[in-house]
Amino acid sequence: MIEPKEFARRRRQLMRMAGPDAIVVVAAAPERVRNNDAHYPYRQDSDFHYLTGFAEPEAVLALVPGRAAGETILFCRERDPERERWDGPRAGTEGAVARYGFDDAFPIDDVDDILPGLIEGRRRVYYHFGRDTEFDLKLIGWVNRVRALIRQGAKPPHEFVALSHLLHDLRLYKSRAELRLMRHSAKIAAEAHVRAMQATRPGMNEHAVEAELLHAFRRHGAVPSYEPIVGGGANACVLHYRANNALLADGTLLLIDAGAEYQCYASDITRTFPVGGRYSPEQRALYDIVLAAQLAAIDEVRSGRSFDAYHEAAVRTITKGLIRLGLLEGGLERNLREHTYRKFYMHKTGHWLGLDVHDVGDYRVDGEFRVLEPGMVVTVEPGLYIAPDAKGVPAKFRGIGIRIEDDVVVTRSAPDVLSADAPKDADAIEALMAASR
Repeated sequence: MIEPKEFARRRRQLMRMAGPDAIVVVAAAPERVRNNDAHYPYRQDSDFHYLTGFAEPEAVLALVPGRAAGETILFCRERDPERERWDGPRAGTEGAVARYGFDDAFPIDDVDDILPGLIEGRRRVYYHFGRDTEFDLKLIGWVNRVRALIRQGAKPPHEFVALSHLLHDLRLYKSRAELRLMRHSAKIAAEAHVRAMQATRPGMNEHAVEAELLHAFRRHGAVPSYEPIVGGGANACVLHYRANNALLADGTLLLIDAGAEYQCYASDITRTFPVGGRYSPEQRALYDIVLAAQLAAIDEVRSGRSFDAYHEAAVRTITKGLIRLGLLEGGLERNLREHTYRKFYMHKTGHWLGLDVHDVGDYRVDGEFRVLEPGMVVTVEPGLYIAPDAKGVPAKFRGIGIRIEDDVVVTRSAPDVLSADAPKDADAIEALMAASR
């Protein structure tokens, strides 16, 4: 877990960046109704979690640099034995200070009375506009209350600034504690993928394999970090396939894209394996191209390299392989220049990973791809998708979808693959599946 002192350090760092005349306001995620009086499982807002570690709804964080009475203030629900009997324990204002390290805490019901006074005298308000329309209107109302008192000497803020401008750059660099959680999350997800490989048999339904993933996640106190993709046969060619309800046929491949979320930190792993336990020659030929592309890409996930370098490495390897199989014609450089590979590989090779699966952080700075630095975490996920109706492609290759994805930390030396426990060598996968039978 992450200690309260690390959350406090993050708040101090953000306040230094915001400046002494600013206020930072961050709202907890609202609860969402699924239907009637049933709620979706609650998941805290990632930015709010990053700064507080506080898991409850109905809370607001205010950071007021230089305030003599306390710079870090949390508004939260009060203790309520009757409601806690129904919904579980609450920290309350005393717990917020004692357990979470805030300078002060007030009941959330008092936020309308107190927060305008904290805003008054601040030149800039850092906030996420557009995430929660209801809270946007509340914040504007608090600022307008300060503006209404200008004749009495009140000083309203002159500027609203997107909080993401500061905060998301902080989140891009993972601490040791964060990396420990991400490594554990990846370990759970890797175990889930192994369990799925061992359980898969021809004639099973995709959702039965999905159940094996969910069992492994919940067994270790994790939840899915996104809706799992379990696509057999031609379903693997649908990049965001989510139905997970088709029968698995012998002789086809099964693509599973599934990650775990542990203490709010995500993993993101994809493996593609044969339903019947052995790759056909055509499947193996395509699989080996994707694996070679992934290994070449991972080797580029190094400090000082451009974010785009590992995508370019994957594209070059995939294009070479497609030419070798006769699925692309002409020379390598012409195919690269004309992007002919996009017929079979149409997405980027990865993204940032952290509290969100597609984590925050700019990919370009001043128009140029960002340079990778230690502490950044990316996914590396090349693929090939030969549509069932692909024209000009031999029938033996049609309907095959393959993706291989791992989570990789940028270090000061070699790339650190967090998800290495999930086998991806074709021979190793076949051996694992044979042993399970």
